[in-house]
Order: sequence, then C-alpha cells, then structure tokens
Amino acid sequence: MTIDGDSESAEETEFEEYADLGATTGDAMDIAETSMDRVRELVPDETLGDRIRQKAVHATGDPEFQHLVRFSGAEESAVVRECARAVLEERPIVTDITMVKSGVTGRGHDCEVRKAIGNGADLAAETGMTRTAASVLELDREGVYDGAIAVVGNAPTAALALADCIEDGTRPAAIVATPVGFVKAATSRERVREVAEEYGVPAITTVGRRGGSGLAAGLTNELVHVASDAREGSVDVETDATPAGAD
Repeated sequence: MTIDGDSESAEETEFEEYADLGATTGDAMDIAETSMDRVRELVPDETLGDRIRQKAVHATGDPEFQHLVRFSGAEESAVVRECARAVLEERPIVTDITMVKSGVTGRGHDCEVRKAIGNGADLAAETGMTRTAASVLELDREGVYDGAIAVVGNAPTAALALADCIEDGTRPAAIVATPVGFVKAATSRERVREVAEEYGVPAITTVGRRGGSGLAAGLTNELVHVASDAREGSVDVETDATPAGAD
C-alpha cells in the first residue's frame, strides 16, 4: 500500500516520462527523421551553428527562422561547443517559466532542470516588477545563475533582469534567450546579446518579436543532442573538426 504522497509522486514521475519530448517508438522515429531530412533540405548542414538553425526551423515550422538566429562571439560554432560542454559538465539548466522547463528533455543529460518562476514573490510585491524578473533576481541573489545554463523562452523582463545580473558580475555557463511578444521582446534579446558579447558569455538568441517557450526548449534540447554526440565521439566540441552532420 502507498500513502497519498507516494502515489502522487509516482504518478507525476510517470507523467513526466510519458510527456518527455522526443521520439521513442518506431512510427515516431520515422516521422522525426523524415521531418529533419526535410529541414536539412532547407538549411545548411555543415557546422554546429547550422544544427541550431535547423532546430529553430524544426521547432517553428518556418524556414525563414534560420535567418533570425544569433550567436555571441565571432565564431558561432564555438558558442555551440561551449554550450554543449556546459551540458557535459552537468551544469544546472534554469528556465524562466514552467512551460520551458517542461519542454526540456529528460534524456541525454544529467543536468538538474529547474524554473525561476515561483521565487521572488515578496520582491515582486514590494517593487511592482514582474514576477519573472523578480524570480530571476532572487535566484541570482542565491547564486543560482553563476555557472548555470540560463534559458529564457517567454518573459522579456526575465531576459532583461538576467542581463542586469550579468552586468553586475554573474557569469552563466551559457544562455538561450528567445522571449516572445510585442513589448520588450526584441530589445530584451538585444540587451542579452550586448552583455554576452561584452562579458564573454556564450549565448544563443533570436531577433525580432517571434520566439517562445517551445523554441527555447527546442534549442536547449539540441545542445543536449550535441553533447550526446560528443559523448559518443561523433562530434568534437573542442575543435569542431567533425562536421555537424557526421554519423
């Protein structure tokens, strides 16, 4: 016999395993492979940067999205390598909201995945700032973002708060930022790019109003896949000597 708490915990675990994004059955694998084959017809398949662009197209269903992806630093594949190394080093993945956290795969890595939202309620009430901004500032006060993989998929104010934290000395291991919307979304990502460039933080962002939780989770999952390929030896995350699409 199980007590209610144990039953709920087991049900939650079972749901998370069932809902984890990614193909596992034969039919699902066929669909996923066919879909990516079609994406590769539309997007180059030569570098690690191309893999991120492919995932952006795959996640949005929009071939034009490949032109909206931006990487900090002079060499885009170097950014992907650094981000993948953060996964291999099992750095925590910290998302802005629950939806992004739910979209990050549970397979292929041993990183703790947690969300910022739900923290900083008192700060939000005292200052009137958004809950997502307050949650980022609260976790930063606790040192959570130093050395973490910071993922922002929904809230522009969370991205702006993260940028402020970096300017004040916080150094995430990597950033994926694709907040969506008509107010502050584009400017928040521009701000993230500016501080990432200035302080040498590897970051993957997009330009314009479009983005969202699914895109942020998809790009994060692709970093996990790159890390998995590196672990298996088919991708070199030290030199990028192996083509991104190598078997």
